[in-house]
Amino acid sequence: MKKSFKQLSIAALGGLAAIALPAGLQAGAANTIAKGENASFVEASVNKQAKQATALADKLWSLAEMGYQEHKSSVEMQELLKQAGFKVKAGLAGTETAFVASYGKGGPVIAILAEMDALPGFSQAAKPEKMAEPGMNSGHACGHHLFGAGSLTAAIAVKEWLKKNKVAGQIRLYGTPAEEGGSGKVYMVREGLFDDVDIMLHWHPANKNIAPVGTSLANKSAKFRFHGIASHASAAPQYGRSALDGVEAMNMMVNMMREHIPSDARIHYVITNGGEAPNVVPEFAEVFYYVRSPAAETLVPIWERVEDIAKAAAMGTGTKVEWEVIHGNHSVLPNVALAELMHNSLAQFGGFSYSPAEQKFADKIRISLGERGEKAKGDEAKIYPFSKAINSSGGSTDVGDVSWVVPTVGLRTATWVPGTSAHSWQAVAAGGTSIGHKGMLLAAKTMATTMIDLYQQPEVIKAAKAEFEERRGKNFEYKALLGDRKPPLDYRVKK
Repeated sequence: MKKSFKQLSIAALGGLAAIALPAGLQAGAANTIAKGENASFVEASVNKQAKQATALADKLWSLAEMGYQEHKSSVEMQELLKQAGFKVKAGLAGTETAFVASYGKGGPVIAILAEMDALPGFSQAAKPEKMAEPGMNSGHACGHHLFGAGSLTAAIAVKEWLKKNKVAGQIRLYGTPAEEGGSGKVYMVREGLFDDVDIMLHWHPANKNIAPVGTSLANKSAKFRFHGIASHASAAPQYGRSALDGVEAMNMMVNMMREHIPSDARIHYVITNGGEAPNVVPEFAEVFYYVRSPAAETLVPIWERVEDIAKAAAMGTGTKVEWEVIHGNHSVLPNVALAELMHNSLAQFGGFSYSPAEQKFADKIRISLGERGEKAKGDEAKIYPFSKAINSSGGSTDVGDVSWVVPTVGLRTATWVPGTSAHSWQAVAAGGTSIGHKGMLLAAKTMATTMIDLYQQPEVIKAAKAEFEERRGKNFEYKALLGDRKPPLDYRVKK
């Protein structure tokens, strides 16, 4: 799929700025509605699956497998889907862990995404205080164990409805690896695995219950590797050329550049290798960069400047530099028609309450969150009202690339104690408890109800596709920001 990303920022937002929901906007009783027939069916199905769903989530939580290494997690999900009557194709798009599970025939193809990867450096027990889990070096700090298990549960509920009602239509679940910096979905998009899908749904663990008209930041990353000449740092420094000098010169110039880029762009880096010993001029050094911007159109020129700086840093320090693009994600293309339908499904279930034990756990977590925890107290029981204003999360996701080839809608539910941010030990902790389970089951019910409604409301599918085409623009062509590289299957493997 050779395509271009020209004019993306304007097309993505339809001329609207990405803005957050008004501060302090709270939901109340008016944001819940009576359950319809579809919601009642789904609730019964999900409640029946609850034991299996929570067991799967806990299994994935304990495995905490990182990007492209989710071998056991992927198999666990595949086996449950096969047992439920789905046909499963695995080992897709150049990976071992990506898979597609499908059921049904004819009618519209409604699909759902399921993530499964954990993050490095987040060993944490399911306790309300910071406490490493013995034997673990990673953790589900973004809740993808809940993401995967919740999506699977929703897919099975929809399959049961299709079978019972003999409805023409197809339900698919896409098992997608390496969302965290590996862009697993991008390779699946490049392979054309979404080309015949009519509507795509996804969700994400969070600290509140909301179905926003959501977008995200486009994102690109690379590891910049500098090569110098080793020498004794004291006895013969004149013969050496420090690769670390190259890294530090690059970082200094990028930091100077920050003043001269759009204020909504983001640049972050870590030095992953700075040498071995102070008395040896470093022969090799590496720095890992992320660049983010609201859309590819504004991201690309910033990225090109970073690459130029790397070349200049090498030239100025007498070193050589090369870089490997690790991942690249487009911003999420919002869809009002689908978000409104998703909100109506969420409103039929409402929020949830904590048991006394869960409340005790949440109160302890809240202490570690400080003021933001107090301000958000009770959000698990609320549904945030629907707004057509575009809501930007400030993060990045490879869901973005899917959303440029299929009309896509997302949901967030309170799997974490309100006030918790993603990529934190508090998120890992709550995600391993019944608090995480409750938010996950709410997401499963909401998504399954939305999908069933879509089978029955072709006019919504039509409206969503029309909005999708308008936002993309008349001459839009997709191009992966990471180019034609193969999946970096070992990017989480320490070498």
